[in-house]
Amino acid sequence: MSETEGEIRPYTVRLELADRPGELLRALRPISNKGGNLLSIFHERGNITPRGQIPVEVDIEATPAQFTAIVDSLRSAGVNVIEAGSDRYKGEMSIVLVGHLVDTDLSDTLQQIQESGGASITDVALSTPLEQEDISSARLRLSTREGDSDQVIETIQSVADQKDLKLIEPSMEEN
Repeated sequence: MSETEGEIRPYTVRLELADRPGELLRALRPISNKGGNLLSIFHERGNITPRGQIPVEVDIEATPAQFTAIVDSLRSAGVNVIEAGSDRYKGEMSIVLVGHLVDTDLSDTLQQIQESGGASITDVALSTPLEQEDISSARLRLSTREGDSDQVIETIQSVADQKDLKLIEPSMEEN
């Protein structure tokens, strides 16, 4: 067995799901059953694919063998797997946003960053002030596609400008 065969790595799977109760759970079950560790889920309910389905992006950690078993199990369960690959996200980036994050709709801010397509948010830490008029800060950890870091920063800066937030430049680490 080579050194990397047993190594746990991040993977992204893009799925199409019917807009029915239980479909997301049905898609997550094979990931759990095959030993995958869920990192994030981006459920694009507002978007519909040409086939009338809901696009869902799932980021997981698994060994290569587990990942192959997960994808096979998803397909066997009738889940439409659009894209499955290990090399989608290669780097990690941490950024800090400072400002009135809650007042400017933190959920919308995160969604705009996630929809940039070049990164997946893997962790959020929010620090809120005691007084509502004071500013808050959030540290975001993102997995980034190889070569997309500059585009991701531009997107985040654009969102920050739109919401009068301050972006503290990222620290990056290639995997």
